[in-house]
Amino acid sequence: MKQAILGKKIGMTQLFLEDGTMIPVTVVLAGPCPVTQVKTVENDGYAAVQMAFQPVREKLITKPELGHLRKAGVQAHRYVKEFKLDNAENYEVGTVIKADTFEKGDHVDVTGTSKGKGFEGNIKRWNQARGRKTHGSHSYRVAGSMGACTYPGEVFKTKHLPGHMGRERITVQNLEVVRADAERNLLLIKGAIPGAKGGLVLVRSTVK
Repeated sequence: MKQAILGKKIGMTQLFLEDGTMIPVTVVLAGPCPVTQVKTVENDGYAAVQMAFQPVREKLITKPELGHLRKAGVQAHRYVKEFKLDNAENYEVGTVIKADTFEKGDHVDVTGTSKGKGFEGNIKRWNQARGRKTHGSHSYRVAGSMGACTYPGEVFKTKHLPGHMGRERITVQNLEVVRADAERNLLLIKGAIPGAKGGLVLVRSTVK
């Protein structure tokens, strides 16, 4: 990938273009992300750039993490992620990556953690149909048939059943960057992105 940055989802709003067209956008607080480590093929077997995001108090991270950041000359941060960038060798430890790494018109892939829904039934979780309410049936919102008869005599592992819904890692691809504000570290991305407000998101150059 060409560029990448860590950010926090702030929320959604809308913009009006010059011709009066209204487009929905998601506001992302992107960076600043100091580079904490540059991995090379000679030392690590692959090339990547490791960056940190969201400064916090030192007590809120572990001592090994704090020592790693101090070695790079970076204060305590909540998140540390790495990206396999094409030009990883051009980065140096301590370099700060800001929102201007992307420009208006760029297309990005955004990865985040979807909203957790808790324990949900099969109708909401898998969009299954409701059972009939006639002929004495009382199976309105249950999972229904569990599978075969004598053979194989078990419920297959892929059977859609009630359970935990949401809180999954989701990537939305090929979203357009409508505006990049380096002074306020903001990215305005067209459309919706995964996650709740305040959640961590990974913004990368699109693979498509």
